[in-house]
Amino acid sequence: MCEELLGSLDVEVKVVTIRVTRHGDYRQLVNGKHLITLNATKNPYRFLMTMVHEIAHLLAFEKYGRRIRPHGKEWKTTFQHLMLPFLQPGIFPSELLPLLANHLRNPKASSTTDSSLALALRSYDPPSDAVPVMEIPPGAMFRMYNGRKFKRGDKRVKRIECVEISTGRLYLFQPNAEVERI
Repeated sequence: MCEELLGSLDVEVKVVTIRVTRHGDYRQLVNGKHLITLNATKNPYRFLMTMVHEIAHLLAFEKYGRRIRPHGKEWKTTFQHLMLPFLQPGIFPSELLPLLANHLRNPKASSTTDSSLALALRSYDPPSDAVPVMEIPPGAMFRMYNGRKFKRGDKRVKRIECVEISTGRLYLFQPNAEVERI
């Protein structure tokens, strides 16, 4: 199904080393060609979702023009339309299907902002020492991938307050953000 999607498009797809801040991206190059980069991940479900997400950017920009918002209603509609054929037990595990269906009702800019989907997808990642911030007890310290250290605070409605140790500044973390215990 992905080959069919990509076969009709003039796009180059590159699989790159894992970037912590994104799963993939789409851009139109100066010469007019299209480029999609995807993180090399061993999680086939995250990889597939990311690929469809980025193809949706390309198709939405081609159909509606470059002035649309990157994750606006045009992209959401395109992403939903492209993802629907993939929502079947032969492609995704049955435990992911209801979470994906819920996510597609109003897709976010990233699957990581949908905590329940992100945690379910995480179970298909290779084993890691990283843990979600929500598993760090309040008052305990943790380190981010970039070495910055934080002290976990209380949970607000959806996010968790954390104080950076070196600056004392308050930051809000997604509950499923992966960090390293100290």
